[in-house]
Amino acid sequence: MNRITTLFEDKHSPILSIYYPAGYPDLNDTVPVLHVLQSKGEDMVEIGIPFSDPMADGPVIQEASTQALRNGISLRLIFEQLKNVRKEGIHIPIILMGYLNPIMQYGFEAFCRSCAGTGVDGVIVPDLPFADYMSDYKPIADKYDLKMIMLITPETSEERVRQIDAHTSGFIYMVSSAATTGAQQSFDEQKQAYFRKINAMQLKNPRLVGFGISNKATFDAAAQNSRGGIIGSKFVQLLKSEGSPEKAIDKLMEDIAR
Repeated sequence: MNRITTLFEDKHSPILSIYYPAGYPDLNDTVPVLHVLQSKGEDMVEIGIPFSDPMADGPVIQEASTQALRNGISLRLIFEQLKNVRKEGIHIPIILMGYLNPIMQYGFEAFCRSCAGTGVDGVIVPDLPFADYMSDYKPIADKYDLKMIMLITPETSEERVRQIDAHTSGFIYMVSSAATTGAQQSFDEQKQAYFRKINAMQLKNPRLVGFGISNKATFDAAAQNSRGGIIGSKFVQLLKSEGSPEKAIDKLMEDIAR
C-alpha cells in the first residue's frame, strides 16, 4: 500500500508535513535534512524541485530555490540523491513538489518511473491543469502507484473540488488562500469560512492545509479544519537562520507547540 494512504489510515492525531527545496541550503543537504526530519518525528516530507519561475512561491522559497539552482541541483540529481533513502531506513512518505516544465523536460513517464524507483510516494504539480491530469497524466501516475495531489483554493468551484475528490486519492492540498506561500500569524474569518465550507462538503479524501502555517494558532486552525498542516516557508527560513536542520526543526516545533 502507498505510504501516504497508510499514514492517513494509521495516524489519528494531527499530521505535519514539512516542505523544503532539494539542494538547500547546500547541494548535498537533500538527504541529510530528510533523515533529520524523520528522526524528529515528522510525519511526511515534501521535497521541492527548484525551478527558475516558481509562480506559486513566496520570497522565502523563491530565494531558497534560486540558491539550490546556483548550488547545481537538478531533477536528475535529486533522483540520484534519493536512490538509496529507503535502504537507509527512511520510511515516512516522500512527496516531490515541482512545476510542470522541468518534469516534462525529464519526460513524465520517466519521471514517474524514477519516483517509483526511489520510493517517492506522491507528486504535487501546482501548474498542472486538472483536465490535462485526467486525460494525459493520471493513467501513467496510477501505473506507478503515485498519488497525484491536487490543490484547491478559496476560488476553486464546488464542482471542481468534487471532481478532484472523485478522481484523486492520498489527500487534497487545501491552500489557505489564493496568494503565494509565506508565513502568516493567523487565519482570518474569510479563511475560516472557506475551511468550514470545505468541511461541510464531506469529501472522501482527507485534507491538509498549506500556505501560511507558522505558529501554534495557524497549525491548530489547520488541524481543526483538516487532518493537519503543511509547513514550508517557516521551516526554510529557519534552515537559513538556525544553521542546522536539527536546530531548525526544534525551533519550528517550539513555535507550533506540537
